[in-house]
Amino acid sequence: MTQPATAAQKQAPTSAAKSAGDQESSRRPGLRWDVRSLSLLGVLAVLVAVGGITAPDQFLAWSNLQLVLTQASVIGVVTVGMTFVITSGGIDLSVGAMVALASVWATTVATQEFGFAGILFTAVIVGVGCGLVNGLLIAYGRMVPFIATLAMLASARGLALQITDGSTQVVTVGSVLDLGARDAYILGIPPLVLIFAAVTVIGWLLLNRTTFGRRTVAVGGNAEASRLAGIDVRRQRLYLYLLSGLCCGIAAFMLIVLSGSGQNTNGNLYELDAIAAAIIGGTLLSGGRGTIIGSVLGVLVFTTITNIFALNNLETAVQQIAKGAIIVAAVLVQRRSMRGGDA
Repeated sequence: MTQPATAAQKQAPTSAAKSAGDQESSRRPGLRWDVRSLSLLGVLAVLVAVGGITAPDQFLAWSNLQLVLTQASVIGVVTVGMTFVITSGGIDLSVGAMVALASVWATTVATQEFGFAGILFTAVIVGVGCGLVNGLLIAYGRMVPFIATLAMLASARGLALQITDGSTQVVTVGSVLDLGARDAYILGIPPLVLIFAAVTVIGWLLLNRTTFGRRTVAVGGNAEASRLAGIDVRRQRLYLYLLSGLCCGIAAFMLIVLSGSGQNTNGNLYELDAIAAAIIGGTLLSGGRGTIIGSVLGVLVFTTITNIFALNNLETAVQQIAKGAIIVAAVLVQRRSMRGGDA
């Protein structure tokens, strides 16, 4: 009778230790994400200081800060959708092309006849439609996300070029143009920035406070285990690419407001900027972990760098080198933190 009791006593501390270890390991990722966010805030603060030193009269002007936030808003909305896709273990190389196609389709003469609502509806529905095609090919056609979205990139760009015939489509709907005017600012904040803020909040809640978000993380972490746990992996992936397309449609409308036109060159290299912003923000390229706040901070870092370089008349090539160095550094830090977590 003594031996079973002794065995139970031996097992109890072991189980408790294991439970404590699991709890400790579950806290570590959150701590790492907080450190990354604080690090990005530190980088952003340094960039603001650099901008204030190199071009104090221009960079620190409220009008310039409004410009930085407005420019960050369009690519920021795209990045929110990209964050969900990458968190699930996928990739979307077609976001820039989808923005271009949605913007030119929504600014045709026929579409503009329906006014503000017609432009907004067309931009969103075209983005969602492209996302639907991507999702069906990847989830049910079992195509590799890289190949499927690359095909969409080429097709959407080609269709956008065909619609415009290489020309710029000027928006004539006054209510759309008024949305980008200074008279439409709310407490000094451009409406596009408010749209970006709303998309960010909704994205954060969706990823962190809903079953949809938990399923997204689970699919990215281990798709087979998620399937065995009862998650419809294919349907989840379809929804994620629909979400990415929706964000591209919203971004296309914002770009129309910002530029007052639709062009087949819109959204050029948005896919690279969105992926880079998500990665330096802490989203794992292999899937399983994602952070909306980190992605938004990544967008602000890149946009601030672009603004500083423009104000100081520095070459675009140097700017691209700086961005590349930041991406490499972020990935190296990410890998190191992952090894530390596994240890």
